[in-house]
Parts: sequence; C-alpha cells; structure tokens
Amino acid sequence: MDEVPGSVGTSAGFALRLGQTVFSSASLLFMSLGVQFYSYTAFCYLVTIMGLNIPWSFTLALVDGYSVLVKCPLRQPGILLIIVIGDWVLSTLTLAAASSTASVVDLLVQADGPYCPPKFCSRYQISAAMAFLSWFLSLASSLFNLWLLPAL
Repeated sequence: MDEVPGSVGTSAGFALRLGQTVFSSASLLFMSLGVQFYSYTAFCYLVTIMGLNIPWSFTLALVDGYSVLVKCPLRQPGILLIIVIGDWVLSTLTLAAASSTASVVDLLVQADGPYCPPKFCSRYQISAAMAFLSWFLSLASSLFNLWLLPAL
C-alpha cells in the first residue's frame, strides 16, 4: 500500500502536527498577552479551542515522531477513524474560533473608540492569523488521513 504523505505515522504528518502545535501555542500566547481578552466571548472561545488543540496536536506529533523513528506507520482502522473524527471536529472548531475572533477584532478596529487600544488590537489580529494558520494545517492533516482511511 502506498504511503500518503501527511497522514499519521509519516514525517510530513509529524511536520503538520508540529506546525499545528506551534501556531496554536502562538495564537494562545498572543491572545493571553492582552489582559482584556476575557471581555469578549469570541476571544474566550479562541482561548478554549486553542487550549484543546495544543494537547491534541502535540500528542499526535509524538505518535508521528515515534512512528517515524521505529519505521512502523500507524495503520489500524479504528485508531485512524478516531484521529480523523477528532481532526475534523477540532478543525471545524478552530475555523469557527478564528473567524469569530477576526470579525470581532475587525469590528473593534473599525469602532475607533476606547474599545481596543492599538497595542491590544494588533495582538488580537496576530492571534487570529495564527489560529487561521493552525486551522489550515489541521485541515490538511485531516484530509490526508481521510484519504488514507478507505485504503485500509
């Protein structure tokens, strides 16, 4: 059976998971630097989803790294199905969180009032951008794993 690059147990999959972890951590860090993030529900939602995404991606990065080191890719249909479902759920939630955060930040920037000081607004914008990058990598890895699932 051909190996799908980016699926579980491959070096490309490891890189995707590591990228997800880094971008999710950066998004969480930039959002948490602003002490006023708890005032908006969309920002709290982003923090919650990134808090779920980091351990999920990091754990799967460890699994991928181990699979690459022992040269034994993970090819059990039940485990792969759980990973695909988890990826799709987290990918959807990450897109929703990134989109809602970006729209709230845009609204705050357009208000030109005391709602968002420029220092905090730029941090929130960077956090939303990092969340979108994390979503993109999550979507890519979930599509690669979904592509591999019927072959098993």
